[in-house]
Amino acid sequence: MKTFESFLAPQFEAYLLRRRQLGYQPTSQRSNLRTFDRYLIGTQADWDGLLKPSFYLELRSALKLEANNSNKLFISLRGLFDYFIRQGVVSKNPLKDIPRLEERLFIPFVFSPAQIDQIVNTHCSQLRKTKHFFLTDLAVYLAVVMLTRCGMRISEPLKILRAHYRKEDGTLYIERTKFHKERLIPAPKAVLMDIDNYLKIRQTLLGKSKNPYLLVGREDKTITKNQISYAFNRTIKTIGIEQPKQVAGNMTFGAPIPHSLRHSFAINMVKGFREQGKDPEHALPFLAAYMGHKKYKYTAAYLKVLHADQRQGLIEFAKAFRDMQ
Repeated sequence: MKTFESFLAPQFEAYLLRRRQLGYQPTSQRSNLRTFDRYLIGTQADWDGLLKPSFYLELRSALKLEANNSNKLFISLRGLFDYFIRQGVVSKNPLKDIPRLEERLFIPFVFSPAQIDQIVNTHCSQLRKTKHFFLTDLAVYLAVVMLTRCGMRISEPLKILRAHYRKEDGTLYIERTKFHKERLIPAPKAVLMDIDNYLKIRQTLLGKSKNPYLLVGREDKTITKNQISYAFNRTIKTIGIEQPKQVAGNMTFGAPIPHSLRHSFAINMVKGFREQGKDPEHALPFLAAYMGHKKYKYTAAYLKVLHADQRQGLIEFAKAFRDMQ
């Protein structure tokens, strides 16, 4: 873990420690404070400068971040100075009256059900059959299957322990999620078949392995996010649906990334209910619990995409999607 180097380094660590004590995961906070830390070093700033709002306007201009990243940085800094106020270090927050930058609306890439099947089948066909690579490739493939068929976040398959798969009732236990929520989900039959097939091969190749993870990587670890991303990018390039992020007016249309599989799962689920003549809203409670959303409104955002063939529908969905971040 990288350390801070500016004159505020001790205060940064104390602030992050306090957030951990309160139950927060400080990963994004640390990243934002690292950006601020480097800026402090480069400008040789002192306390007198930090208390002036103009210092932060200059910072925003100098860093030239995209609006959403700039706003996230300023949210972190406001929280830092609120902490300083509670500690009696300063009497006011210099960022209090600095407004947010207007952000572009973001539309995530969505795969159709046919494209999802194509991704899974193509990925399967690319498995290397040599003993050295096969089990790892199969683990990465199974992770992609869980992203596509269970709507998981990219980190969630990596955290599943072997003991978290319950073959008797066909469920997977997911713990330590983004919002510290735990959930037990029923896996689709196709996923269960893939898991059972993987476990048989694992047993054949590794015997009684002490690796506690369901998806084994090197030594006693699991596979990595980078391995999933690399395999995903190779697959969509093979299929021919690789494309860059596109900007049109105040809207950004995202490129296909692994997290697009999660959005596609939810949107295709909602669309499926509508095509069956059912009210999509009836699917939301199940979908919210299944995907581990912190708030019900995050799941409700996917209803907006049902009308996303019109520009206004895209804008409404983009606004709802922004609230999910």
